Amino acid sequence: MATRNLYYKNKTGILPWLGLAILIVVLDQLSKVWISCTLNYGQTIRLTPFFNLMLVYNKGAAFSFLASQAGWQRYFFTVISIAAIIFIIYLLKRHAQQKLFCLSLALILGGAIGNLIDRSLYGHVIDFLDMHAFGWHWPTFNIADCGITIGAVLFIMDELKRVRKN
Repeated sequence: MATRNLYYKNKTGILPWLGLAILIVVLDQLSKVWISCTLNYGQTIRLTPFFNLMLVYNKGAAFSFLASQAGWQRYFFTVISIAAIIFIIYLLKRHAQQKLFCLSLALILGGAIGNLIDRSLYGHVIDFLDMHAFGWHWPTFNIADCGITIGAVLFIMDELKRVRKN
């Protein structure tokens, strides 16, 4: 019969997850600097029949939610982002050994920080990835949004996996 060492915890730690989040932030910010230096506001470069690069600014949140408001939304979304970042870091510390869960949170964290940087520096988020097909047009997005979206999908997959286990 094997004995279990009560003083040893098998944890991967939070650093790999923070590293992934930082990678998302760096890729996001570098891509935004590049696109801002390459295109003028509203300018479009067609890359494929369904994908363009187009520089736009989003003063709202996902899908330009509240973008047309007078400016208060900048502070509102900044506070929400900071609260989400703090909560995600707490969850990463608490559940660092749960790989899929933490992968999803790290991607969301990187995206949240990337968009928070834009909102804090410019008062809007820089978006430039423009997809469309068959008369359908997706709202323009960025690398941070990709991190958030992929993270959310992985989060749902992790939760479904957890529910099936129980």
